[in-house]
Amino acid sequence: MPLVEIEISNHGSVLPDEIDRFLREADMRVSQFLENNPRRASSFIPSDFKSVYHALQAITDENLSPGDMMCEWGSGFGVVASLASMLEYTACGIEVDQDLVDAARRLADDFGLPVEFASGSFIPSGAELIAEEAYVENNAEYSWLITDAEDGYDELQCSLEDFDLVFSYPWPGEDYLIANLFEKHAAEGALLLTYDYPETMRLRRKVSELPSPL
Repeated sequence: MPLVEIEISNHGSVLPDEIDRFLREADMRVSQFLENNPRRASSFIPSDFKSVYHALQAITDENLSPGDMMCEWGSGFGVVASLASMLEYTACGIEVDQDLVDAARRLADDFGLPVEFASGSFIPSGAELIAEEAYVENNAEYSWLITDAEDGYDELQCSLEDFDLVFSYPWPGEDYLIANLFEKHAAEGALLLTYDYPETMRLRRKVSELPSPL
């Protein structure tokens, strides 16, 4: 089933006070983590959380999502999943790095957000070959493509098809792989929101067939 592009409105730069406070704290913790773990800085690059929030707000305001189940792929500090929770989504994140999972849980807990984080791979069952081929093509550079990690969906007791909205921040050149995984394994009607370099938010929906040209 193909993916179709959806245009979302730009809500500008003003953030609600509670969102601003949360993002300030998140930015501080991310900076501290990178300072204390300089060798990992190249493999953990946060997205533009303000832009992601505005995109999530637009999806919510325009009632674009078929439901409220949201998952963040490669969730890191879990900032995007937490932002989705603050917008009343039932949100979770899957992250292969246990240290980041622990940090995400602390951040969400400190703000009283009911976000669940799983340690493992977000590669859905049945998609291992797609990921392994990409892993080889990237000279084993990207650890999230490892498929021998625990299945994150098992820990969450769900499957990719249960989610209405998925967020991902692909490495440069990897959007095709993310889209391919989503196209083959997400539910029909589900949304894929990505933060694409440089600073572009992109929203796509999985449909049964492409609309006919006018």
